[in-house]
Amino acid sequence: MPEPIAELTRAAAGLRDDSEELARRLEVEGVADCVYNPLMYAWEIHEEFIRISGGEGAKTILLGMNPGPHGMGQMGIPFAATSVVRDLLGISGIDVDKPAVTHPRRPVNGLSHPKEEVSGTRLWGLLQDRYGSARQIFQNVFLVNHCPLMILDGPRGTNITPNNVSGPSVRDLLERCDQHLREAVIALGAEEVIGIGKYAEKRANLALSGMGTRVKTCWHPSPASPLANRNGGEDWRKNVRDVLP
Repeated sequence: MPEPIAELTRAAAGLRDDSEELARRLEVEGVADCVYNPLMYAWEIHEEFIRISGGEGAKTILLGMNPGPHGMGQMGIPFAATSVVRDLLGISGIDVDKPAVTHPRRPVNGLSHPKEEVSGTRLWGLLQDRYGSARQIFQNVFLVNHCPLMILDGPRGTNITPNNVSGPSVRDLLERCDQHLREAVIALGAEEVIGIGKYAEKRANLALSGMGTRVKTCWHPSPASPLANRNGGEDWRKNVRDVLP
């Protein structure tokens, strides 16, 4: 196994195990009703993602915030979308387990999830248009989320982002996620991190202070973002293209 892949896998496995303990603490402290750790229940898919993406020489990291319910929350891949994982990344035939505690409104279906994650189809579609094949994408960029946990609360299983929760376990979680980002930068020899959205940029600046790694930002592709939807999405595409290597 090439060294960057081995180092990225080791770093992700450490984050997986530590985040599982922190997820249970968040539930006990009442931060949220259910906290999903897709690095745990979709580990085999995430491990395969690292295998195909981590050894192609990318020196730029695209950093997301945390899993969405139709993307990484299902498949363990940052900004995943069912068709993207199947058709572009070529990952299939790997089952997922279930979260430690499952919210009735948020079942996990894995690679067969019927709803596409719009943020994922937008981002991966842009990367495919710019670079071409999955291998060509990964020669230029490596994708990772800052936080691996999906935080769900209330009867609808509302997806709560890390910037909207607080408490001692949240602080410990974010510090552990900062550590993982540093490990990923070192494993890849990354020269820059592009935070997808202002929150990811902020965490990258905090985590990488003093390391000499350039930090940039681009707009988040969420359909809930007016910037991502402006001018039929063309303004968002230009914003991202302008910072990509």
